[in-house]
Amino acid sequence: MNVRWSKMLECGMLERDRRALRRRSNILIKQLVVDELLIQSLQADDILTESMAESIMAEQTSQKRSWRLLLFLPKRGPRAFSSFCSALRETEQQHLYDLLTQSPEKDGKDTPVEIIQPEEEPEGNTGRLVMPTTEKKREVSRVLIIPQPGLLQRCVDYSLPLPTQEEIAAKRARTHAESMEFSLDADSPINTPVLPCTPDFYLSHCHQSYKMNSSPRGLALVISNVTFDPCAAPDLDPRKGGEVDDEVLRKVFTELDYLVTVHRDLTAQGMRSCIENFCRRPDHRTVDSCVVCLLSHGVDGAIYGTDGQLLQLDWVFKSFDNAHCPLLQNKPKIFFIQACRGEEMDCGVEQIDGPARTCSPCCEQLDAGREGQGDAHSRQRGDMGRPRIKLPQRSDMICGFASLKGQRICTAAMRNTKRGSWFIQELNTTLRLQARDTHLADIMVQVNRRIKEREGYAPGTAHHRCKEMSEFTSSLCKDLYLFPKYQPQY
Repeated sequence: MNVRWSKMLECGMLERDRRALRRRSNILIKQLVVDELLIQSLQADDILTESMAESIMAEQTSQKRSWRLLLFLPKRGPRAFSSFCSALRETEQQHLYDLLTQSPEKDGKDTPVEIIQPEEEPEGNTGRLVMPTTEKKREVSRVLIIPQPGLLQRCVDYSLPLPTQEEIAAKRARTHAESMEFSLDADSPINTPVLPCTPDFYLSHCHQSYKMNSSPRGLALVISNVTFDPCAAPDLDPRKGGEVDDEVLRKVFTELDYLVTVHRDLTAQGMRSCIENFCRRPDHRTVDSCVVCLLSHGVDGAIYGTDGQLLQLDWVFKSFDNAHCPLLQNKPKIFFIQACRGEEMDCGVEQIDGPARTCSPCCEQLDAGREGQGDAHSRQRGDMGRPRIKLPQRSDMICGFASLKGQRICTAAMRNTKRGSWFIQELNTTLRLQARDTHLADIMVQVNRRIKEREGYAPGTAHHRCKEMSEFTSSLCKDLYLFPKYQPQY
């Protein structure tokens, strides 16, 4: 670093830029996504040194990474603010860019706010929980309580060394029966590195499966709504633990060689705009797949934005179909939906003795379509006079849902405020351990099996041994192997 640049750094950030950071520090700490792309952008502009970048990414939570970055920026010279704003736009965090660059007079917030450190979680003893209810639009979350003489009092969310507990969040007063203490099983997200695919396995399976050797394998979009507008959506409680899920997804898909972008707390229109921009990215042309993860409150067929408005899932799938996203034609499009699809808790049923398996008739239906004479439009031809291949409107998709599609049983999705949701936990574990030699449809079957085996524990209540059941749908036309950490030698 030359002497001139050193002197510029000593001058620090301009005071107006420093005030803008302070004014928005609380929002930045909560919503800023500090990933490899953002850090690399700041390093490329000589705003962050390598040691600074390492210390930021070494933090265990997203909020702590944001906090540490905001401590560094004011000391990194007059260009630091503009470079940071450019990095926000490059990493598709336009809403934060707009917040920082709008004038204080526009929003009436001219009072500087000191950057605060993310709260550390105090150590405590094993907590106990309040019994869940079946209120609308709720995933399962966890609230710890400490028993006192004649009173059960809510307290802060402690960091526990033992398995943690979960409940459905509810605002209404609970009856004595609902206040029974209970615990639900929940393992912490595993951090085992993704196991690599072997060269022999790749060579023996690559010809019968989707092409999956680009680097990166594809682009991944994660939208995670954790905090909802209390005025626009008073019935939607914060999804405590949602930030754990999106961090787990960011890590596992980064290890699987996807270029991951995370967005938090978007309105329904914000989610729509984000997905439209993602679909239009030209990078899809040179990669072999894409991943979209949506985490929020939900109902059957839709998920909630932070403003309480619904985004229809069918619109999401349509955005990636062969007509609307041609750059992904014939490439696998992978979706994961962590949201409720109804109001009721699945209390499970008792298994009775019977055959090991049931024999149901196979009911396959052959394609009823017939080739006819057709018209001029149906016989479009390419430049060489050959018939142009036609595709169905929607194909090559697989979607995993945290809960079952509602009919009589509309199940809630179980979530733990310290460990994240059951579905994302099991997806993370199975991808890390099995993606090396298992195609994605079989991975989803294993996730279903692991979810099926989990249950709550609440003796003496109607919700004792509550259950969850995930499912997936697929229009994949080949086996989909992710071939983790394998790069073919050309």
